[in-house]
Amino acid sequence: MEYENKLVLAPMVRVGTLPLRLLAAEYGADITYGEEIIDHKLLKCERKVNEYIGSTDFVEKGTNNIVFRTCHEERNRVVFQMGTSDAVRALAAAQIVCKDVAAVDINMGCPKSFSISGGMGAALLAKPELIHDILTTLKRNLDIPVTCKIRLLNSSVDTVELARRIEKTGVSALAVHGRKVADRPRDPAKWSEIADVVTALSIPVIANGDVFEYGDIQRLRNATGASSVMVARGALWNASIFSPKGKLHWEDVKREYIRKSILWDNDVKSTKHTLKEMIIRHSCLELSEGKAVIKSETLADLAQLYGEENYYGVVGEIDCQ
Repeated sequence: MEYENKLVLAPMVRVGTLPLRLLAAEYGADITYGEEIIDHKLLKCERKVNEYIGSTDFVEKGTNNIVFRTCHEERNRVVFQMGTSDAVRALAAAQIVCKDVAAVDINMGCPKSFSISGGMGAALLAKPELIHDILTTLKRNLDIPVTCKIRLLNSSVDTVELARRIEKTGVSALAVHGRKVADRPRDPAKWSEIADVVTALSIPVIANGDVFEYGDIQRLRNATGASSVMVARGALWNASIFSPKGKLHWEDVKREYIRKSILWDNDVKSTKHTLKEMIIRHSCLELSEGKAVIKSETLADLAQLYGEENYYGVVGEIDCQ
């Protein structure tokens, strides 16, 4: 895994599942992050190969709950992002999945209460010794790259100091979201503070924040000095943002997402959540399409709604085998 001059799909909860990752890669993403998975949850999983659809699944023992699904096609670019607050537990979880992914990333930026209350995500930003323990433990024991993703601290000086400490652990790259923990998505990302981190480090820095058009990628590179750029909401709303040929119409991208969700038997709740986020950006959930998505209970319902019964027929045949 190389981290210089890459286009990266950001980790997004309930969104960054296999269909969106494959879709982003199809349009030009070099590296794709999965949604954050908590170490406790992964430790309850067993690895299963789904020969019918060609996926590798990490399934919660005693249930049919698929916690993480991947496939051979994305083996060399998918990053497993983990939420953790303990080095030993993080390593045990990483060892379950490490042979099926390209790298492991530790989430150190999530500001949500469920993450912070468990000492994970942005809570780690105030615990540099624990950060060092987690990252060095993973580096010593894994054969794949280890990275982490952080947010900005209260001052640029503090952010740079933490980034330097992280670099000393031997991580392969550092992703920096250009917002502070208290910032909201509507607040502008602070590209200049990402630039301070880029200047201070010798490892690749992946810049993240306010990329909504393909042209924003180069503007972020120019503003920060980072050659690699990570895209979150811009890719959720239209994954073809990664294409140098220009974005496709969002309706076409949405339909391709639906096809991939059906073909890879994606969780219907996750599929609906992603579709609703796409629709809200371009339309309104109160219109007929949005209402129909909300009412849909199965992938078959979505296939019928969008006229993709042929795709669902393939999955149906698989399910019957």
